[in-house]
Amino acid sequence: MIDQATLITYLAILLGFVFIPGPAVLLTLARASTGGTRVGLATGLGIAAGDIIHTLMAVIGISAIILASAFLFTLVKYLGAAYLVYLGIRAILEKVDFSQPAAATALSPKAAFRQAVLAEVLNPKSALFFLAFLPQFVKPENGAVSLQLVVLGVLFVLMGLVSTVAVALGAGSLSTFLRRNPLVLRWQGKVVGTIYCALGVRLALQEK
Repeated sequence: MIDQATLITYLAILLGFVFIPGPAVLLTLARASTGGTRVGLATGLGIAAGDIIHTLMAVIGISAIILASAFLFTLVKYLGAAYLVYLGIRAILEKVDFSQPAAATALSPKAAFRQAVLAEVLNPKSALFFLAFLPQFVKPENGAVSLQLVVLGVLFVLMGLVSTVAVALGAGSLSTFLRRNPLVLRWQGKVVGTIYCALGVRLALQEK
């Protein structure tokens, strides 16, 4: 099992890492501000589910295969970028029906969860993080390497989930107020769509 000193060091690094605003936080913030707390929480859970998949991929070595191939890495990167840009353009062009209640026009938590899982799984930078960062805290003398990777990955997922849940709760509490204002509601989708497009472009321009 992981020794205490290594575990404390790892958790201290994660504490700073997961609370720095990044794609996961921005996605959760955007969803919670437009759809409310439940949609924000579903987005955070979707991101966590995607990170669990990345953890499993790192353990069984699929991530290493993808990252060893420039073609596969580029393919996954552009698929993820295209998906985010697609979500962004759809949000920008979406017309809001002000005759319908806010709940009727909001994205459902189930759809938000699915989109978040797909967006996170299609982010090769996440695969690179789990493959390059986690092994630095693995020591063969502490037992099975695969078990250590799973423990480290789960800890990252849990701390990341705490971060996105906090963001969802904070942004979700403002959602009801914002959605009562037609002018805010009209421009909110465009702002959120711009965030998605920016995240997609950022992903597309990133290198290994």
